[in-house]
Amino acid sequence: MVELGLFGCQDARKIRAVTSDNPSPIASGDSRLQSYTLESLAGAVNYHRWLTDLVEPYLGTNPVEIGSGLGEYAAMWAHDPKRHVTVSEADPSRLAVLVERFADAGNVTVRQVDVFKPYPGTHSALVAMNVLEHIEDDVAALASAHTLLAPRGKVIMFVPAFPFAMSRFDRAVGHHRRYRKATLRRAYEQAGISLERLHYVNAPGLLAWFVGMRLLGMTPQDGLSVRLWDRVVVPVARALESIVRPPFGQSLLAVGSV
Repeated sequence: MVELGLFGCQDARKIRAVTSDNPSPIASGDSRLQSYTLESLAGAVNYHRWLTDLVEPYLGTNPVEIGSGLGEYAAMWAHDPKRHVTVSEADPSRLAVLVERFADAGNVTVRQVDVFKPYPGTHSALVAMNVLEHIEDDVAALASAHTLLAPRGKVIMFVPAFPFAMSRFDRAVGHHRRYRKATLRRAYEQAGISLERLHYVNAPGLLAWFVGMRLLGMTPQDGLSVRLWDRVVVPVARALESIVRPPFGQSLLAVGSV
């Protein structure tokens, strides 16, 4: 589930839609609320680009994304013609959106992926953007990387941070937890994944989320405040955090390898 804002564009040629009998058992919460939020925050283009760029250096040429939502991240990653992206969704309505969206994309495959019964793969990376917090057994989900990935493949997780920021909205969309560095590091270690990078992202966003979602009980939605935040605050935060890693943030980025 998206934290503040997101999502962008797409390009490519032809798709192969592959289905499985066992969709990934990810706790979805209120899927209608999730879909509404995904669609309504499309105006936060700078935030979306920031997250896309943070992850891209670790993807390699053949990544698989778990919980692709409406496909906004994958669409950006698929701009590289040398990269083939596999996208997946447990929610049938969003899976249908992915199939339609990438119908003409030659370097995108759409399929259902069960992280507890993963297919043997040789992907260069396993990536999930605001998804791991939806899965009750996050260690087992991470451990699927050993089956899905080629040797030394990357495991890239972007998750919401700090339990004190857990809001009614978090619970409504099926979040089991928000992470600290220690808890995400422990999950990687228990899954047998070598952690290479772990840092907080979007320090000012944590305060905004805590006040808006935790204290005021708001729901993320597009509007003037989100667009102003995206145009004014996000570029400054991105520039500063590219120089100095903040000691806290709205989210956590982890990169490891199998």
